[in-house]
Amino acid sequence: MLITTQQTQYGAVYAVKFDRFRRTVIEKLKTSVTVRGRRYDPKSGMWLIPATAESKAQLDQLSYYVKHFEPVHWGSVTQSQEQADAIYPIPEMPTLEADHGLKINPYPYQMQGIARGLQLKRFINGDDMGLGKTLQSIATINLSNAFPCLVICPNVVKINWQREWSKFTNKKAMVLTDSVRDSWPFFWQTGMNQVFIVNYESLKKYFVRRINKSEKWTLRDVVFRDTINIFKSVIIDESHKVKSTSTQQSKFCKGIAQGKEYILMLTGTPVVNKPKDLVSQLGIMDRMSDLGGWKYFISRYCSGPNEASNLKELNYQLWNNCFFRREKRDVLSELPEMTRQILTVDIDNRKEYDDAERDLVMYLKKYKEADDEKIQKSLKGEVMVRIGILRDVAARGKLKSAVEFIKDFLENDKKIVIFCNLHDIVDRLLSVFPKAVCITGRQNMPEKQSSIDSFVNNTNTKIVICSIKAAGAGVDGLQKACNDVLFIEEPWTAADRDQAESRVHRNGLKDGATMYHMLGKRTIDQKMWRIIEEKAAISNAVMGAEDHVQTNIVDLMANLFNQEGDDES
Repeated sequence: MLITTQQTQYGAVYAVKFDRFRRTVIEKLKTSVTVRGRRYDPKSGMWLIPATAESKAQLDQLSYYVKHFEPVHWGSVTQSQEQADAIYPIPEMPTLEADHGLKINPYPYQMQGIARGLQLKRFINGDDMGLGKTLQSIATINLSNAFPCLVICPNVVKINWQREWSKFTNKKAMVLTDSVRDSWPFFWQTGMNQVFIVNYESLKKYFVRRINKSEKWTLRDVVFRDTINIFKSVIIDESHKVKSTSTQQSKFCKGIAQGKEYILMLTGTPVVNKPKDLVSQLGIMDRMSDLGGWKYFISRYCSGPNEASNLKELNYQLWNNCFFRREKRDVLSELPEMTRQILTVDIDNRKEYDDAERDLVMYLKKYKEADDEKIQKSLKGEVMVRIGILRDVAARGKLKSAVEFIKDFLENDKKIVIFCNLHDIVDRLLSVFPKAVCITGRQNMPEKQSSIDSFVNNTNTKIVICSIKAAGAGVDGLQKACNDVLFIEEPWTAADRDQAESRVHRNGLKDGATMYHMLGKRTIDQKMWRIIEEKAAISNAVMGAEDHVQTNIVDLMANLFNQEGDDES
């Protein structure tokens, strides 16, 4: 049975059409839908019923009967947007009356998101990527004073969450590690930390005492540590990761969040495949009863061959109870043309990195102590080689985090441009993402253009991997399909960075661009970023002043390595 809304000369009507004739179903319609004006149109083969609240309720009841014979769909074959809004009006976002309480001023749409979060308390922030879901959630928890707060997030963004709490508020956040596995509550009790951050994979380690079954266990079989009761709020970042009720992560998240006043779920794609993806997320927020309960939700919104039905109504119910979403095009006038976001990650080859760094520091010391100009010039070349080696080691140490970030990104059904230097990084990315295309020094011009065309025109080509040297300039068209860029490795100069970013941030870009720069924590990445940011003179490389650039990098690097604690944040 397909139900659509149509506008006729007699006004708005529900048009009901059956997949196949069944006398018992027709008789049920005649007896249960009693609104005056109901009639059968033989030309279209549809029953036309005046669109009123009464007829909607009667058709809902009929749907329960009909679902035993065939799927029921509420469609939108000919209904206009105005008609759809009239039937299922989406609530307006509220205005934040109180002071936002942050160190920076949010955009107006972010202020509305904060206000709506304070109203809903347990909700999904479905804003598009790059619109500041992190800021809004931090402000919501901060204004509600719902501390201590637990942030559950992908491993790659743990440090970023820690930095954002410090950037936006005076609250101190701690990333849970083995060194504080049992002692972290002490940091809350003594007022040292108000926020605690953990990745999905570590939930069991920090919060589960035991599981009473070895196989086919449910949430009832999980014995949690009493420390989960300390938390007053939970933020679950990229919550589509817990869309399946059968996974460990989903069960742990539901157990930890149980009974919390504030449960904030952040995801640009709450529904990855079908409405059933919402079941686990609604359960974690304890919102399933607000949408009719599990059985009603499945029968009402997950029917038919595509397991998706009554989607307009579902959207309306979500917005009214526990959801909001804005896309970039909705708030484009408030956004900057380009945003840079720093992703600080741990490297997984720390020993290799420390060995290479000691080697560089030794040469830097010799360089600074050299009295003879010729010796110093010779050492300068050696230092540059070792700086390059250290950057390569850091890049390899970030690869696992980069792959995790890219996978999470693809789950949002977005395309992304990736910049790096090393062929080894390119090859390892291709082994993980075989459908990706490349623009590197190993492709000739026709092959590069073919990669651009595939990325722009093929919906299945989500990733283009670019060499900074080969694609940092002279490449056009990527902006037609994408507005997000990830730098796994950084260029040597600000000018080269700007050139690479402008492959997407250029004429033809529909929405604001977001540049994700991935830096290794306590590595040369952070030192190089400071040099590029603070010493714009390095961009003289564009003018051909290569020796000036090299001298700047070596001298500045020597000074930075003599400073302690300069890149801990």
